[in-house]
Amino acid sequence: MRRLARRPYDLRHAAVSLRLNAGISAPDVAERAGHSIDVLLQAHAKCLDGHKDVANKRIDDALTA
Repeated sequence: MRRLARRPYDLRHAAVSLRLNAGISAPDVAERAGHSIDVLLQAHAKCLDGHKDVANKRIDDALTA
């Protein structure tokens, strides 16, 4: 039988990373995980991927509105 995760923490970490990469705000993800925003970003910021282009577009859109 293949295990889904080695530890329950692995599933929690995956869920938090998934939510951040789905674009859910850090304060909302932190609240759902029972973390402060500081703790959340220290542990999971390295999991964020591919959001630079989205952020740049939002900044450009805000500046041209």
